[in-house]
Amino acid sequence: MKKINVMVVDDSAVVRQVVTALLNKAPDIQVLHAVADPILAMERMKTVWPDVIVLDVEMPRMDGITFLRKIMAERPTPVVICSTLTAKAAKTTMEALAAGAVSIITKPKLELKQFLNDSSDELVAAVRAAAVANVRRLAGRAAAPLQPVAKLTADAILPAADGRAMTQTTERVVAIGTSTGGTQALEVVLTSLPRVSPGIVIVQHMPEKFTAAFAERLNSVCEIMVKEAQTGDRVSPGRALIAPGGKHMLLRRNGAQYFVEVMDGPLVNRHRPSVDVLFRSVAKCAGANALGVIMTGMGDDGAAGMLEMRNAGAYTVAQDEASCVVYGMPKEAVKRGGVERTVALEQIGREIVQQLNHF
Repeated sequence: MKKINVMVVDDSAVVRQVVTALLNKAPDIQVLHAVADPILAMERMKTVWPDVIVLDVEMPRMDGITFLRKIMAERPTPVVICSTLTAKAAKTTMEALAAGAVSIITKPKLELKQFLNDSSDELVAAVRAAAVANVRRLAGRAAAPLQPVAKLTADAILPAADGRAMTQTTERVVAIGTSTGGTQALEVVLTSLPRVSPGIVIVQHMPEKFTAAFAERLNSVCEIMVKEAQTGDRVSPGRALIAPGGKHMLLRRNGAQYFVEVMDGPLVNRHRPSVDVLFRSVAKCAGANALGVIMTGMGDDGAAGMLEMRNAGAYTVAQDEASCVVYGMPKEAVKRGGVERTVALEQIGREIVQQLNHF
């Protein structure tokens, strides 16, 4: 089996040492080089180019975003951002994701070595997902098998819908789930929507402290309002609510109106927030009043919930393979029969508007 060749770029010697050791333990990954800054990285890359780069953002001589943009212009390569859990770093990391990074691994300022050891599964999974990412829609190679990890379903948070059809109302809800590559995909979809659009609830797999900065960035470029969700927030026209990192988000209903509940709970499908949890709650509370969208991402989170939504009468859409960074979640949703229509990323916004006009 061909190994995934990784380069680690971080000015912290501890990070370089620990990340290298953790990645090299995986049978399908090897670290080619671990260097202190982008200038050294570019020297190493003259002789051998990595499959995946694990990149810090704040570094001397050249910052990570400048380096990332240079890579994407010269030779698009999957990049996993390894960033500190701070509000300032979160906003900078959003710039990195917008510039083409695939995903985020967080690191605290204190007890760094212990944190990275505790997060080894997440780190390895992020590198594997990056290795198969269709960066700028280039073909990726087959995914390496993940190590088996205990995996809970949405049953850990709420029971399934009882099968009774929901009363149709004038209030519509769009539920969107995405993961790897989703930050860029969501920007494409949400910026295409007019100010008068149905209420939207979103799960994007992302660490805590980063979703607020992500929502702020989207809010600055969209006609609709975008914010990180809080318990009690109304799902109303012209507004999109993004589940906070590290929390599950559920749709609730009070009469003809919808609102969200943000809550703790175990990982579902190895994620918190989980798309399956959101989709199940939408199936229970909105039924045929909802439209479900599943987009780029590795794994199968959301596939079971999308089938529940479809069975409850919702219209369901998946992003097509050609426009996905990783065609994992949509593929599994299609495979299970939860998807009515598959469309390219650039068509999803129009599909939302057209379908809701037919209600």
